[in-house]
Amino acid sequence: MDRFAALQLFNRIVELGSFTEAAEVLDIPRATATHAIKQLESRLGVRLLDRTTRQVRPTLDGQAFYERSKRVLAELEDAETSLSTHVANPHGTLRLDVHGAHATAIILPHITEFRERYPNIDVVLSSGDRLVDLVKEGVDCVVRAGHPRDSSLVVRKLASMPEIICASPAYLERYGTPQHPVELEAHHGIGFFTRGNDNRYPFTVIIDGKVTEFESSGWIKVSDADCYTSAALAGCGLIQVPRFRLEEHLNAGRLVQVLQAWRCPDMPVSVLYPSHRQLSPRVRVFIDWARELYAQKFGAPGH
Repeated sequence: MDRFAALQLFNRIVELGSFTEAAEVLDIPRATATHAIKQLESRLGVRLLDRTTRQVRPTLDGQAFYERSKRVLAELEDAETSLSTHVANPHGTLRLDVHGAHATAIILPHITEFRERYPNIDVVLSSGDRLVDLVKEGVDCVVRAGHPRDSSLVVRKLASMPEIICASPAYLERYGTPQHPVELEAHHGIGFFTRGNDNRYPFTVIIDGKVTEFESSGWIKVSDADCYTSAALAGCGLIQVPRFRLEEHLNAGRLVQVLQAWRCPDMPVSVLYPSHRQLSPRVRVFIDWARELYAQKFGAPGH
């Protein structure tokens, strides 16, 4: 293993705290990773990592070496990026994490177009609603809806998605159809929570040009976007979501939009990546391609 590859390996081990996970991310055998770090420590004449049965941590020398090698790798990648051949023909493995509906309804139906445009980029795509640690999990970038809370990430907006409030015909028949946003507070709203956040999230409606929130009651909360829709289909209450996710149910009459005279604020969808990393050519071209894709569906992203 050359020195550049050994530095990459060492950095991933420090960030992931594991030889095994770093080897998996870089697609090399575990034994190769162990041998390469032993060679690196021997060449430098210092111990870089403290190994236990549970985790791996850098020594004081190892932490100092990590900080400097991280900058060296960033400069090397920046140098590669400056070469026209790499910019025009990006290559390597692109690791993405995309929320479920965006993966299945937007990204994946067109992913072969991306491959045809950039035939030397392989894609590893994970999907779900959980929070992802980009550095620890070796993910290049994520596509997320909503307003990002992690200030350490660079945010590139892809689109603004129109939202609606809706419920099943059975729910509306039993509890009535709200005629004004203030009536939302008397209705059942299906709660949505994320790990470490037990908020119900209020309904938001634009009234006289101002975004107004309405808290509702409710007896069920879920932590998954598909479950959120399924609970509405089952008649559990009202939900507020981007319209594109519900077109099939709306057309089939399984869900009914309410309060159509009032517009909901659009929900932003963005691509995020770590601020301390250089933007590699493969990530840059994916972002540009994704912006084109989302603009076709939702229009220009705006601000």
